[in-house]
Amino acid sequence: MSVILIKTLQLLLCLSLLIVLHEGGHFGFAKLFKVRVEKFFMFFDYKFHLFSTRDNWFTRLFPRFKNNETEYGIGWIPLGGYVKIAGMVDESLDTEQLQQPAKPDEFRSQKVWKRFFIMVGGVLMNLITAFVIYCGIMYSQGEDRLPMRNIKQGFAFNQEAQALGFRNGDIPIRFDGEEIEGWSGAIRQDLCKARTVTVLRQGQEVDITMPEDGMNLIDIIYMQPPFLVPISPTLVDSVLPEGPAGRAGIQAESRLLAVDGTPVVNWTDYDSLYLRKQDVLALKSCTHADSLRMRNMTLVFQNPSAETPDTVTIQLDDNYMMGIVRHNVLADYEIVHTDYNLLTCIPAGLKYGWETLVAYIDQFRYVATLQGAKEVGSFIAIGNLFPDSWNWLRFWMLTAFISIALAVMNILPIPGLDGGHVVMLIYEAITGHEPSEKVMVWFEYIGMAIIIGLMLLAFGNDIRRFLL
Repeated sequence: MSVILIKTLQLLLCLSLLIVLHEGGHFGFAKLFKVRVEKFFMFFDYKFHLFSTRDNWFTRLFPRFKNNETEYGIGWIPLGGYVKIAGMVDESLDTEQLQQPAKPDEFRSQKVWKRFFIMVGGVLMNLITAFVIYCGIMYSQGEDRLPMRNIKQGFAFNQEAQALGFRNGDIPIRFDGEEIEGWSGAIRQDLCKARTVTVLRQGQEVDITMPEDGMNLIDIIYMQPPFLVPISPTLVDSVLPEGPAGRAGIQAESRLLAVDGTPVVNWTDYDSLYLRKQDVLALKSCTHADSLRMRNMTLVFQNPSAETPDTVTIQLDDNYMMGIVRHNVLADYEIVHTDYNLLTCIPAGLKYGWETLVAYIDQFRYVATLQGAKEVGSFIAIGNLFPDSWNWLRFWMLTAFISIALAVMNILPIPGLDGGHVVMLIYEAITGHEPSEKVMVWFEYIGMAIIIGLMLLAFGNDIRRFLL
């Protein structure tokens, strides 16, 4: 089975599940308050649909659905789903029903608080789904954590970090006096907000004062070399036999000692030298001959069975890679594993879900920046998050994360999204007056324009990344 097909199937299963649950949240509260639901569709059914409980063949098999007040179905545009609630202006912009006197079972006839719960029902369901998944993972898999103090060789820091006072070999252990639970990508996010970072330096605790206005997460994410990275000795884990390194005689467990005459102790040293080559290649004056010459690299290395080092000149491949897999130094450190039972998995899962939610909301503010806008992705980018082979643990972890992302996206105060409807309800609760039908329709038009614009931006970014 091809990688693309595996990723596509995982994406469709994930989105189908989350869309049904999200719309089920709206549907559930509507039914709870006895509000009529006319349609419940997974995916959009513009002009036609793939399946409906009103199809003739279906009603012949199941006659009781013929007069059911709710039509269930599957549309053909896999960009979402919806429930059509009677007496409500939604993305369909169908206002014909609103021209008639309001009926008791319509959305517009309900009290503001009931309409509020109907509108936030989808977001609540997404959050509940994520928390339930995380609790289930904690129960079935437990939790692995790499304590910072266990990373004995410490971290390598780039020039920007060293200018703030960090030194290679430091081990961050606390942010603003709060112990860092373990090494993860979220550390960079906490680092941006910290005022003081406590590091362990040669057995002594040292406090480093961070900039008063904090640091920009986007800048830290894209720094090359990275702001901080665990020090990893230049050991080779495996070698592609037909790659430049393999043809030069470099073996698994070999150690690189120097690159182009410059000693290298860890992979961060190598990356710095490699990036210098990339900077030169980026110059407009760089010719094709320059490019070929810059692909040449003189290496000093020592194979595990050799008594003395070897020196060889290789030519990097077309992607400027030497064809090796680096040794993962994190695998050498002691991982702390925690198992949970049916009771303890609940607070552990809720804690993990809450931290994920807070981290995502904090990152979301960077979308308004130029660099952040460039990182917005469509379903293509989401699909690429899934692994090349089917992995149920990875699938459920990503499904929970995407569920949180959908919840945050839908509660944004954008017309057409759940958050936009909530804004109108808050306006009505404060003023005591419901916005006019004309205002509601234009509100939806504006929202649709914003959503289409965001979709075009996301697809454009994915195409740009594909072409680069």
